[in-house]
Amino acid sequence: MEELKKDDLLSEIKEIEEKIDGDSTAQKILWLLETSKVNSNCGEEWRSLKDILESDRCLGYILYGHFELPRMDSCRLLMFGANKALDNQESELQSRCILEHAKLQTKVDEFEELLQKGKEVKFSENLDHTFRDSTEKLDFAKRELAAKLRSTLSFKRQLDDVPSQAELIQYELRLSGLYTHIQGKDRQTRKYYATYNTLLGIKELMLKETSLLNSIRSQFKDALTSPAGRKKLIDSMEGIMHGTQQKLEKVQIALQSERKAHEALKGQYATAVSEQRHYNSILEAFQVECARNEILRMQTSKERLAS
Repeated sequence: MEELKKDDLLSEIKEIEEKIDGDSTAQKILWLLETSKVNSNCGEEWRSLKDILESDRCLGYILYGHFELPRMDSCRLLMFGANKALDNQESELQSRCILEHAKLQTKVDEFEELLQKGKEVKFSENLDHTFRDSTEKLDFAKRELAAKLRSTLSFKRQLDDVPSQAELIQYELRLSGLYTHIQGKDRQTRKYYATYNTLLGIKELMLKETSLLNSIRSQFKDALTSPAGRKKLIDSMEGIMHGTQQKLEKVQIALQSERKAHEALKGQYATAVSEQRHYNSILEAFQVECARNEILRMQTSKERLAS
């Protein structure tokens, strides 16, 4: 029975292939007959099912020939259950093959109807239209993929431009070293400028002193010989003394301002020292509390383990 069903299915498939073999347009829809592989698979399942049944019968013969009666009864029951299961599989396989045959027959009928009505050209046009649509969709998908790839590459470049944690630490160290170097150069420059200004002031005073001594020397001889020269010398000495007093007042004012700045810096230094001492005391207390906390945690963990 199984072999006859298989032969019927294969003969129907061969007749369909002979009908469409001579038509060039029919070659475009040969994929409709790809489902005939299901029937060949069904034939293989029929053959495997037949082999199982034959092996079960042979096994029954062996059991009846070589085992005792009680054991043969149990084996008979087992074989009966196996045969029943195989019958169920056979019925399921038959129904599945019938469904596949019906689907295939429906597709073949549709194909024959297309051939009879002369719609080969329309079918070809539909295939070409479908191919063009698929090509356009593929091109659109490629363009979208290229745009997404470009955006991904731009994001990747932006991520590469962002420095990592190690690079940030390295930049911070370099900036800190550069800031320290600049501070040293600034202090050195301030020191050099202060020294230059001091030396410039000393030079100015020495030049004034030299000019004063030269003036006194040039006027001293005239002052000894005439009263007018003496008066002129006295006036010049008074002018020099007045200028010196003005310079002294300016220097005293500058000294007072420097003393005030010194006192302010001294107060800031004292405040900073007191804050540092307070910070050190707080740090020591924090370290002590951390040690106590660690001891308490160890004791708590030991108590939990003990309980």
